[in-house]
Amino acid sequence: MPASVPPRKRLGDLLVEGGLITPAQLQNGLQEQKRTGERLGQILVDLGYITEETLGEFLGTQLGIPYVNLENYVLDPRVVNLIPENIARSYQLVAIACNNTIVTVAMADPLNVFAMDEVRRRTGLQVEPVVGILSEIRKVIDQYYGASASVEEVIKGIDLESVGVGEEIRLEQLQRIAEETPVIKLVNLIIMQALRDRASDIHIEPAGDSLRIRFRIDGVLHEVMNLPQRLHPAVVSRLKIMANLDIAEKRIPQDGRIEMKVQSREIDLRVATLPTIFGEKVALRLLDKSSLLIGMEQLGMSTETLTRFEFLIVRPHGIILVTGPTGSGKTTTLYAALSKINTVEKNIITIEDPVEYQLKIINQIQVNPRAGITYANALRSVLRQDPDIIMIGEIRDRDTADIAIHAALTGHLVFSTLHTNDAAGAITRLIDMGVEPFLIASAVIGVLAQRLVRVNCSRCKENYQPSVDILQSVGLVPSRVAMTFSRGKGCGECKGTGYRGRTGIFELVSMNNQLRELIVSRTPVDNLRQVAMTGGMIDLRHDGLRKVQQGITTIEEVLRVTQAVD
Repeated sequence: MPASVPPRKRLGDLLVEGGLITPAQLQNGLQEQKRTGERLGQILVDLGYITEETLGEFLGTQLGIPYVNLENYVLDPRVVNLIPENIARSYQLVAIACNNTIVTVAMADPLNVFAMDEVRRRTGLQVEPVVGILSEIRKVIDQYYGASASVEEVIKGIDLESVGVGEEIRLEQLQRIAEETPVIKLVNLIIMQALRDRASDIHIEPAGDSLRIRFRIDGVLHEVMNLPQRLHPAVVSRLKIMANLDIAEKRIPQDGRIEMKVQSREIDLRVATLPTIFGEKVALRLLDKSSLLIGMEQLGMSTETLTRFEFLIVRPHGIILVTGPTGSGKTTTLYAALSKINTVEKNIITIEDPVEYQLKIINQIQVNPRAGITYANALRSVLRQDPDIIMIGEIRDRDTADIAIHAALTGHLVFSTLHTNDAAGAITRLIDMGVEPFLIASAVIGVLAQRLVRVNCSRCKENYQPSVDILQSVGLVPSRVAMTFSRGKGCGECKGTGYRGRTGIFELVSMNNQLRELIVSRTPVDNLRQVAMTGGMIDLRHDGLRKVQQGITTIEEVLRVTQAVD
C-alpha cells in the first residue's frame, strides 16, 4: 500500500472530502451497507450518487494506483487464464498483462491484500494492482473465461470421428454437421472474438494437420486459434450456409455476404473462399455498419494537407482521386469528405462494392455484376439522375474512367479510388488504361495517396533510440538527429505489440498548370513526382517521419508501409 494513503481513512470520507458525494448521501450509503453487507463504493453507484467511472478514477488518484478502462483493452486469453476463474469471480479481479515476474491485475478493490496474496500464491508471480470498474471486470470474466470454456466444450461436443476429410463426406452429412448446434456455436465464437479483438479480417486456413485461425488487427495478422483439422469441413460449410454459397462446390472461389446483429451492432461480413492444396481457405472482412464515421480532423492529416484537401472537395467540378493499396483507409477518407460537404441542397450519389457505411441523405448504390450493375453501367444511370457529386468506389477499367472524366468535364464533382503506390502514379495508371493525357490534365484536380500506420500504445509508450541502420534508411544522419523517439514496449492493452490503433499518413498533389503541361507531354512519373514536391507536396515517407517526431508512431512502422513507394 502506498505510504501516501491514510491507513484509517475510509472511502466514504474520502469521497465527501473530494466533493463527489454529500454527507447525507454517505449516511444513506452506510445504512444500506449495514442492511446488505455490500461494498460501499458499489452501493453509492447503485444509488446513483456517483458513476463507476468517476469512482474508479477517484480511487486511482487517491491510492496512487493506475486506473484502467477495460472497455478499451484487447486481452490475451492466456494471460487472463493465469488466474483461476473461481479466484477471479470470488475477488472480482482479472489479469490483464504479464511479464516474466509480474502479473498486472485489474481489481475492483485494489487494497484487498488477501486477494493479492491468493493471486501471488496461485501464479507464483508478483502482483501489480490497477483499479478497474466492477461491471467491466465482471464482463471480462464472463467473456474470456466463458469463451475459453465454450470453445473447448464446443469442440468436445463435435463428433470428430464422424467428420471425414475432403471428398469422404457426403453432401447430406456435410449439411447436417454444419447445422448442428456445436458447430454453429464454434463459428459464432470465432466471430465474437474477432469483434472483441477489433479485427478487420478473419482468415480460416487449413494447414495440413490443423485448422489455423488468424485475425488482422491494426493491419497485421495474428494467429489466435489452432483447431483440429477435422473441423475444417464443418466450419467452412457453416460459413457457406450463412453466406448463401454452394457448400458442394469446392473447386472454384466463391463470394458472399453475411449480415448479423451483435449486441445492437449491425455487422456485415464479406466472405470469400479460395481452393488450396489442403482445402478451402475462407477470408472474412468485418464491417461494423453501426460504427460512427470519423471526421476529416481525425484522419491524421497535417494541418497543411487538411487545408489543401478541404479546398479541393468544395470545388464545383473535377475528379479527386484517393490512392493506395487495399486496406489503406481510402473508403474512410472518401466517406469523411462526403460527410463534410453533405447538405440537403446537394444531390450526392455513390456507387460502391460493397456499401460499407450508410450515409444520411446520400443515395448509395451497391454494385451487382450478376444483375448487370457494374461501375460503368451504374455510372451511366447516375448521370441521368441530376447529380451534383458522384463517388465511384474504384476506377477499374477504361470504360469507367472515360465516363468519370466525362462527368467531371460536364460540371460534376467526382470522387474515386485507384490502386497505386503514390499520388503521381495515379496519372500513369489512367494513361495505361488508355485515357488520353489531355483529358486527365483537364479533369483531375487532385490526387491524395495514403497509408495507415500503427499508433504507439499510450499505456506502455516509452522513449528509445533507433539503430544507426534504421535512421540511415530514412535519410537521417545519426550524429545530427535531435529528435526524441517513442515506441510501445508491449502490454496487455496492446497484446504485447507496442501498438494500438492506426492513423493515416498522406501525400497530396494539387493540380496546377505546370503539372498539366507535363501530363499532356507524357512526362515520366518520377518527373511528375519531383515537380509536385517542388511545389510543396510532402511525400508519404516524410509525413510519416513527422508523426515519428510527434511520438505517434515509430520509424520501423513508417518504413513498413512506405517501402513500396521508394
